[in-house]
Amino acid sequence: MSTLYLLILLVSLTGMVVLDRAFSLFFWRDARRATFVLVAGVGLFLCWDLLGIGLGIFYRGETELMTGLQLAPELPVEELFFLTFLAYLTMNLTLGAHRLLAGRVRR
Repeated sequence: MSTLYLLILLVSLTGMVVLDRAFSLFFWRDARRATFVLVAGVGLFLCWDLLGIGLGIFYRGETELMTGLQLAPELPVEELFFLTFLAYLTMNLTLGAHRLLAGRVRR
């Protein structure tokens, strides 16, 4: 049992928080709205995963890099952190790109 993958995900999430804070992209722009969007996004992705698992499309691969802890059959705990990272990254990229494009239009 290893925590390497989980540790990498946590470091990546920390990077998203640092970028968010530095440029006031998501949570530092509107924490209430950001919380709702992030929870909704992660919830949607979790439903997608559970549907895929139920249909036999998704399954947990065996690797020594993961903890072995599962939230549900075939759903490792690391998936929750990955989905959170994915949703956070998407919002930071979307809001960052919007800000960059808005700045170019004003010039």
